[in-house]
Amino acid sequence: MKVVLRVDASEKIGTGHFMRCLTLADTLLKRGAQCVFLSRDVPAHLQHLVQRQGHTLRHLPVHEACTCVGDLAHSSWLGTDQVSDAADCLAALQGQLHDWLIVDHYALDHRWETQLRQVAGRILVIDDLADRRHDCDLLLDQNLYQDMQTRYNGKVPQACGLLLGPKFALLREEFRLLREELPVKQGDIRRVLVFFGGVDEHDFTSQALEAIVSLGRVDLEVYVVLGAQHPRRSAIESLCKCCGYHFYVQTSRMAELMSECDFAVGATGTATWERASLGLPALVVSVAENQRKIAEGAHDAGLLTWIGNADSVSKDLWCKHIEFAFNSPEIIMMQRKACLESVDAEGVRRVLEAML
Repeated sequence: MKVVLRVDASEKIGTGHFMRCLTLADTLLKRGAQCVFLSRDVPAHLQHLVQRQGHTLRHLPVHEACTCVGDLAHSSWLGTDQVSDAADCLAALQGQLHDWLIVDHYALDHRWETQLRQVAGRILVIDDLADRRHDCDLLLDQNLYQDMQTRYNGKVPQACGLLLGPKFALLREEFRLLREELPVKQGDIRRVLVFFGGVDEHDFTSQALEAIVSLGRVDLEVYVVLGAQHPRRSAIESLCKCCGYHFYVQTSRMAELMSECDFAVGATGTATWERASLGLPALVVSVAENQRKIAEGAHDAGLLTWIGNADSVSKDLWCKHIEFAFNSPEIIMMQRKACLESVDAEGVRRVLEAML
């Protein structure tokens, strides 16, 4: 089976879209599929990761002089207009027919997808927003919403299959395996994970660490994870050395760390479902407006505590909520139970069954 994946990663987009596509591609590869990524201006560490995993990466041309035009809320993410992007993708594929096209991009809609049907037998769209129309055979939205069953009404073809909710969350194999051997935990917090995604352009990591330090809890083990391109990497590493905190950059041990920790401080996005699959309660901020509804849905379901959007969060707010969590073991246990019941880490298998 031949599969092409259209996805980007950047400081503005983040790395979550790319990583969940890579998770799906890795599993497809194990089933004998050949996977080709079409991407524009991807960070070097992700390029190396794709190639190391055995996939092909084809770079789309950068339109430096282009004014990014479009009528979608995230049109500026594309680096060009949809017509040009479709032409770039068709040129990269050289007319070769693929069994599946997987597209995970907020700046693309039914107009682009229809153009790509000439090289794709079927199309799977991965979306979180339900803010545009799609021309696809399957649509995956792995998030929790109150209107989950109706939010794509009129936005996809009538025959389109819908894969909705975190039971379809695209989580790597290690999350499923570690879930089977999770240690029994009580509601006390002794190990804390601090991770705000692969980019963290607002540097919430520093803000949260300052809040944790100010609480004076010398009994805590704190694990700090940064993306390779974090803007204050050196300063945060120095702080961790000073406080005796564990420090990681672009670690491959994320699932293991989540399984060992009792509590997390971080962002919404793909990490929401990774944490939940391992029963890890969290205090989170939505780092972009498009994450707000995702955060609200997970908060309402009792999986985490959402403290607001990027523009409304301060060190004092982190202090207040972190201290409250440390003094609320019953809430921590309730969140842990809700997490484990909502996400079973079998999402990739279910998506593959729908595709195959």
